[in-house]
Amino acid sequence: MNRIKHLVVIVVIFAAIVVGVYKWHHPPSHSHPDSNDESEQDETLQLTAYSDNFELFAEVCPFVTEHESDLKVFISRLEDFKPLLEGSLRVSLIVGTDSIDQMLEKPEKPGIYHFKLKPAVAGLGKMVFDIETSLGKTQIVMPDIMVYSDEQEAFKAAAAAAVESSDGVRFTKEQRWKVDFATSEIRREPFGQIIRTMAQVQPSQGDERIISAKTGGTVFFNTVVTEGKAVRAGQTLFTIDGSATIDNNLAVRYAEAAGEYNRAKAEYERKAELAKENIVSQSDLLAAKTEFESAEIAYDNLRNNFPAGRQNVSSPINGYVTRVLVQKGEYVEAGQPALVVSQNRTLFIKADLRLRHFSLLNNITTANIRLLNSNTVHSLESLGGHVVSYGKSTDISNPLIPITFQVNNTAGFVPGSFVEMFIKTQTSSQAITVPNEAIVEEMGNHFVFVQLTPEFFDKRSVKKGVTDGVRTEIKAGNVAPGDRVISKGAIFAKLAQAAGALDAHAGHAH
Repeated sequence: MNRIKHLVVIVVIFAAIVVGVYKWHHPPSHSHPDSNDESEQDETLQLTAYSDNFELFAEVCPFVTEHESDLKVFISRLEDFKPLLEGSLRVSLIVGTDSIDQMLEKPEKPGIYHFKLKPAVAGLGKMVFDIETSLGKTQIVMPDIMVYSDEQEAFKAAAAAAVESSDGVRFTKEQRWKVDFATSEIRREPFGQIIRTMAQVQPSQGDERIISAKTGGTVFFNTVVTEGKAVRAGQTLFTIDGSATIDNNLAVRYAEAAGEYNRAKAEYERKAELAKENIVSQSDLLAAKTEFESAEIAYDNLRNNFPAGRQNVSSPINGYVTRVLVQKGEYVEAGQPALVVSQNRTLFIKADLRLRHFSLLNNITTANIRLLNSNTVHSLESLGGHVVSYGKSTDISNPLIPITFQVNNTAGFVPGSFVEMFIKTQTSSQAITVPNEAIVEEMGNHFVFVQLTPEFFDKRSVKKGVTDGVRTEIKAGNVAPGDRVISKGAIFAKLAQAAGALDAHAGHAH
């Protein structure tokens, strides 16, 4: 019994020591002797506003007349959600006809401006932020800013307005600025049936040229010709030598054509002189002229295209060699394809669809195209593309319906490669959608992080529907159009929550 008493005493003493040490290491963050509730006195107001170019987030102690309030302003560029690095910021607190203004020429840290405001008049007012950078001026107005005459009332109102969440995660501005991060609004928009399929990139007609041999002979390359080599119009790529063959020898044919040309020319000139004295009839002269002109055409053709019994093969267009169909020393016949040169300026993207999609093909509005092994998605509009055609019938050997799109190759597509397509059809129905990257998965369940403030996010479960490659339909969940969600970098918020970075009232210290 005595041992139990001694043990109890030891536990009590140990607990007292632990509590004392904890209090020594964790003193109260604020002291407000006039308040009965210290937690209320710790509250700050979190204010958020957006312009076309900036996200503005402000943390400020509740405004009380004749009390100086700390105001920290965090400005992010909406184009990349990185901090504003340069530019002045003027803040004006306006209540009725009374106004106080402060201006800072530059941020004290990237994206952070620090002010101290001391209002003189109580009442409902507004704050006006004027941002001036090298790119121009922007004004952001925050309405419904209350200035109190009683400090305790001000802090109670701030505590009542504080956002809370049992499943939230705090992700500070400084943390956001260090990673690839963005937020965007949930939208309600037309979202019809999506046809998701694989498609192949193909050269378009007129954008690819096949270079063929004009005569039979042996191939000799003048330079290194490989697939992917850039070539210029008129550039000689290889030679076909037809002088080494017994049959159809170009050198022999050239000599014969030259001899026939010289003979026909001399005969025509002789008869032309005799015709002046009416020794040769006009019909004989005309026949000699026709024979001479035919011999001249044959001779010029061989002389211009096959000098010394060879054909110099050149590229007809600027572009890239896409296929080499012959090898050095190989014998080719006249008309045989030797090279394929493509400009790759316009391309076809061809997909084969199942028959059940046929009724939708007449209602296609656009499509999104994703390169395999990449998160990059291009819309048909951004590529200047359109539907060229789609099949109207099928057969037993191929029961699929082909559909072809034409696009400008501004995205670096490679002919022959495969892409993933999300073909969108016209619809009158509306759906709630979020960016694909906004959705995170845990154990087969899907979530989004809804912004409560730019530094505090609520994790909410959703049921997702189809995707168009960029946005995903939300079929169910506690989200609404106008809510902002983390659209890029949601995985970082997930990791922060897993690490225990959860506190709706973390003091907002930066």
